[in-house]
Amino acid sequence: MSDFVLDPRLERDTTFLMNLGLCQLRLMEDSRWPWVLLVPQRSGIIEVFDMTPLDQTMLTFETAIAAKAVKQASDCRKVNIGALGNQVRQFHLHIIARNEGDPAWPGPVWGHGQATPWTAKARTDVTERLLEAL
Repeated sequence: MSDFVLDPRLERDTTFLMNLGLCQLRLMEDSRWPWVLLVPQRSGIIEVFDMTPLDQTMLTFETAIAAKAVKQASDCRKVNIGALGNQVRQFHLHIIARNEGDPAWPGPVWGHGQATPWTAKARTDVTERLLEAL
């Protein structure tokens, strides 16, 4: 893991929460949705199939843990999970809390409006709820 470097855009657009094992868990800097990223701490990973079978298994495990925490921490109706990579090639997995009536419902969150930064208190609150749920 020593050669792992986080993409500058992911660094800019997220806040580090914790290391889960394989992945960094990062909070997206958009308060419209409780939204986290899982970023495998491996160099050169663009697609899920670029990872070893063991890392793919670990990613599945960490995805389930993180998604369950997002659902519990946000009390959302639905959790969306997706890996696009069209703008940031470094593999990362989005886990997003969704509710009927949220700003993009029922469409995807990508490209919808402008991100709304977290206030310090709201970021602290959602972070505490997420970490508690883990």
